[in-house]
Amino acid sequence: MGQARILVAEDEFIIAADLCETVKEAGFSVEGPHADISSAMLACQKSRPDLAILDIRLDDGIVYPLAQKLMDDHVPVIFHSGQISEDEVRSRFPEAQSLRKPCPPSVMIDAVNQGLIEAH
Repeated sequence: MGQARILVAEDEFIIAADLCETVKEAGFSVEGPHADISSAMLACQKSRPDLAILDIRLDDGIVYPLAQKLMDDHVPVIFHSGQISEDEVRSRFPEAQSLRKPCPPSVMIDAVNQGLIEAH
């Protein structure tokens, strides 16, 4: 198996760049960053990611429909947000992980590895 592909959907440029770099440095392939749901959805239709890191609010709305589609396709999701409570995410998507911004790189990579292990 090759590198796991991680989809990153984040609309804040600095956070997106940092997140993509963290994921690349950990040895994963990065799809993104996508600042809006429509471009992230298009990327998923072209090639299914192995895991997705999603900010909850993107430029064109709330990411829940994309998250649901990914989970329906058995793609693990990590919500990465500073705006929504983990309890809200957990009640809506109990199978997803939720990390608050700012999230230390080591915690993010641990969550990515955990999500990939649980998916297989």
